[in-house]
Amino acid sequence: MPRLSRDETTPVRFTLNGAPVSGRAEPRRLLSDFLRNECGATGTHVGCEHGVCGACTIRIGGTMARSCLTLAVQAEGATIETVEGLAPQPGRLSVLQEAFRRHHALQCGFCTAGILMSLDTLFLDEPDAGEVRIRDVLGGHLCRCTGYEPIVQAAIDAQSRLRSGNTDV
Repeated sequence: MPRLSRDETTPVRFTLNGAPVSGRAEPRRLLSDFLRNECGATGTHVGCEHGVCGACTIRIGGTMARSCLTLAVQAEGATIETVEGLAPQPGRLSVLQEAFRRHHALQCGFCTAGILMSLDTLFLDEPDAGEVRIRDVLGGHLCRCTGYEPIVQAAIDAQSRLRSGNTDV
């Protein structure tokens, strides 16, 4: 395969929250930047750019991923989900998002999108995850505002509603 110079771009095509997306990216362009600047998915936040803070967490092929550690060209052909895709329909919050609102589990909101994506993935993969597992997943996120307790309570509340089938928010 021929090497691209830094000035060249390559096509990038993937599915974002159920819709096809295409564009061009330099080989070194981060997926987080591509999502925000090319796709308008500004809910994906960039904090540390080292994969530590968790603000950029998305799902790629159903698996949690740090978009600040992923190159846009690596997303070729993938299915990507961001926080914008969590709402069941425009103007309506998901059960988890509503629980965050109800429990005041966000303040500045910078970390919230990544936390929501991680918890949503946890509940899809492990519907019976307990509080210890929830806290374990939250350990991959830095939040400087809430002290985590409202986040844990919102997660437990949302999980209880999801288990019971009560998805009315």
